Amino acid sequence: MHLDFLGFAKETLETEIREAQRMLARLDNSIELACQLLLRCKGKVVVSGMGKSGHIGKKIAASLASTGTPAFFVHPAEALHGDLGMIDAQDVVVFISYSGRAHELDTILPLIADNGIPVIAMTGDLTSPLAKGALCVLDVGVEREACPMGLAPTASSVNTLMMGDALAMAVMRFRGFSAEQFAHSHPGGSLGIRLLKKVHHIMRRGEWMPIVARESTITDALLELSRTGLGLIAICDKAGRVVGVFTDGDLRRWLIQKGSLDASISEAMTQPGFVLSANMLAANALDVLHEHHINAAPVVDDDGKVVGAINLYDFHQAGIK
Repeated sequence: MHLDFLGFAKETLETEIREAQRMLARLDNSIELACQLLLRCKGKVVVSGMGKSGHIGKKIAASLASTGTPAFFVHPAEALHGDLGMIDAQDVVVFISYSGRAHELDTILPLIADNGIPVIAMTGDLTSPLAKGALCVLDVGVEREACPMGLAPTASSVNTLMMGDALAMAVMRFRGFSAEQFAHSHPGGSLGIRLLKKVHHIMRRGEWMPIVARESTITDALLELSRTGLGLIAICDKAGRVVGVFTDGDLRRWLIQKGSLDASISEAMTQPGFVLSANMLAANALDVLHEHHINAAPVVDDDGKVVGAINLYDFHQAGIK
């Protein structure tokens, strides 16, 4: 028996896209009211829904929270057994129910209304108890689900998720929420790492810093290169400022020229030497190293004194690429 999996998949996507386009076409000022309610909220946005609506609600709450609007999800059943105390008069509530007749939400809605807490409803039935009891209604209705039996929430779930994204993104843009603020909400993600990590967070310190004094010999530098394995050492004056660098390449060139290992390092070092600032964003520092075709560099503070060293492997280990 041949099953047209590709055809079934395309039909599902076509249905969901068509229903999303219908939602876009009927979108009205209700989204503006919803945005205003969120922007005026002095507390937190509380999102709630049962079943599949609850799963979508968790994603919407997470999107709001990560883009500048404090939000969290409360399960309706748990709310009926104590978690309702998590909601106070300064909050805004977003209830999600496609039918608008979820028993748990029907029970909670009048309690919320009695406390004067504004409710935004996401529903597919504008005549439902939820729609009638909400201050603002966002219509996520569909003419048909992508499910061939019309039972499993599919197109309606997509519409609800998209409406939540539209709400979160509109409010985010009004707030002027920046990439740096987003990174502070995602310090463990790749964006957070690129926007928050600085050179001093990932550089080598202390005994792992490859340093010799400018009065040292080539032999001293060779030993330091071997000890630290960074491929580079910083040549410093008595105040700790970098006056030059000496790399594996410099050593090879010195030996090819049959230079003496007892000679002063100042004769073979590269001056003044390339350095990175400790307070530089690590992602920017990596770009600079690539631009100059450099594998490693000393790290200096605002006074030009060496405080560490770093190479490409250190960036890789920190997840910065």
